[in-house]
Formats: sequence, C-alpha cells, structure tokens
Amino acid sequence: MRRMSRLLLGALLGWIGFAGAADDWPAKPVRIIVPAPGGGGTADPISRVLADELGKLLGQKFYIENLPGANGNVGAAAAARSAPDGSTLLFSWAGTLATNISLYSKMPVDPRRDLLPIVLIGNVPNILVVNNQLAVRTLPEFTAYARTHPETLNFGSTGNGSSMHLSGEMYRKLTATRLVHIPYNSPGIATTDLMTGRIQVMLQLITGIAQQVKAGQVRAIAVLSSKRSPLLPEVPTAAEAGLAGLESGTWFGLLAPNGTPANVLARANAAVNKVLENPQARAKLAGMGLDMTGGTPQQFAEFWDSEIGRWAEIVKFSGARID
Repeated sequence: MRRMSRLLLGALLGWIGFAGAADDWPAKPVRIIVPAPGGGGTADPISRVLADELGKLLGQKFYIENLPGANGNVGAAAAARSAPDGSTLLFSWAGTLATNISLYSKMPVDPRRDLLPIVLIGNVPNILVVNNQLAVRTLPEFTAYARTHPETLNFGSTGNGSSMHLSGEMYRKLTATRLVHIPYNSPGIATTDLMTGRIQVMLQLITGIAQQVKAGQVRAIAVLSSKRSPLLPEVPTAAEAGLAGLESGTWFGLLAPNGTPANVLARANAAVNKVLENPQARAKLAGMGLDMTGGTPQQFAEFWDSEIGRWAEIVKFSGARID
C-alpha cells in the first residue's frame, strides 16, 4: 500500500510539474518540423518567417528542422512521435495532412489521429497558365478549346498526387475535358517546357510562376482561389471567369503531437494569430503569395476534415495511387 501511495504521489508530482511547464510555455526552445527541404520552395520560407516572428513575440527561440520525404509523411511521423510537451510543433500542408490519406496505400502516421490542429495559417493558390502560342485568353475559351481538342493539351505537374496534378484532375472533373497529365521531377523543367511549347498547360502554385507571367513568358488564365492574388491582381479567379468550385492551392497549418496540453495549444494559437495580424509579418507573408487565415483550432479541425473528404474524391477520380 505504501509503495502504491509513493507511485501515486510521484505521478501526481509529475503531473503538477508538467502542468506548470505548460503554463510557462515556451520555457525552452521550440523545434518546428517542416517536412520539406530547406532553402527553397514555398513551405520553408513561410515557416522561417513564422518561426522568427514567434521568437520575437514570445521571447524564446523557435527553430526549423527540415525533415523531407514521402510528400511530408516522414516529417509528420517524426512530429507525431515527439514528446507532447510543446517542445515540438509541425508546420505542414494540404498534401501531407489531407491528400496523402487517400493517395498512399500505407501511411507511417494517421495525421487526423496523431496530430492536433493549432491554427490554419493560410493558403497559396494554384493558377492556370498556358503557353503563349495557345489561342485562348480566358477560362471559357480555354475550356471550349479543351473540349474540341480532346487529349491534345498536355498539362505538367511535379508528379502523381501533387498539388499541380490534382488541380488538373479537379479541372477535368468539373469540365468533363480530357487533358493529358505529364508528370515531371522538377517544376523548373516543367515551366521551361511550358514556355517552349512541349506542354501547353500548368496549374502551378502562383509563387512558382508569377515572375514568368509578369515577364510575358506564359499567359495566366485564372487563379484557383476564392479571391484574387496580390501577386497577380489583374488575373481573375476561376469563379469570376464562370467556373465555380475550381479552387485549389496549398494551405499550411501549425500542429502539435496528440496529447499536447490544451493550454499550450491555446497559447500557440493566440501567438500565431497575433503574428498574422502584425503588419510587418503580413507584408512578408503576402509577398510569398500567402493568403492568411488564422482562427481557432476548432475552425482548423473543421476545415481539415472537409479537405480530407474533398481531395479523396479528386484522388479517386484521378486513379492516382502510391504504394
């Protein structure tokens, strides 16, 4: 009995200590796992702005650890296995958190079960662009051309199940058109082939193609977002161009391992929302093409669930599968 009492006392003291640490969060440096390579792309630079701003706001070091692999599954699994004490967070995106669930036959992590949503940070939209030689300038003209020229328009992507690929599949599903998917290993090579006419279409992330649009090297048709992008404000949304429902991009969120105390989640949520309201931080993130969101963990959870279902339909339509 005395041994049991000592065990209960030890557990109680441990719980009190853990709760106290949570109340003081962040009392030590916080690692943010980013399941993407460092030094480029879209996720890494956005995450570094976020880490820097959180550090300045909370007076503690937030540092990025890049753990790429399997479209984010490697980093997500590492985060899910980390101690749920607020010392490790995950900065991840739509592909890893929603699309992969339907795309991969085996997952090293169940994102919805093993991770807790903190806040939806924002979205970088895809944009439909075409080779300059294609005789279309609007989305209705493009759709009419695609319908009368089945299987002659090639659209490039960064691989099966990528945002670019599934954006194209979403367009095909909504319009009953027959575009041909051409997967690439490099978005740069795909963009070069678009400019030279080897492929005719891309549904690229706006950050990856905005400069080529501004330089007149490719033609922008429509932004796949609910509102226009400040990077290319003259380009209409798909809905404005007459095709409601064609919305696709890469959204980003901050998450924590399941079991992380509620007050840590609340503090982290409040801090990120404050960063997203900061004019200097907003200017940096908007310059990276991010349409900022913010909100509560519950709002993120509801959005996340809807995205899992939405992309499951597109993955099924596409026939894409990764074993």
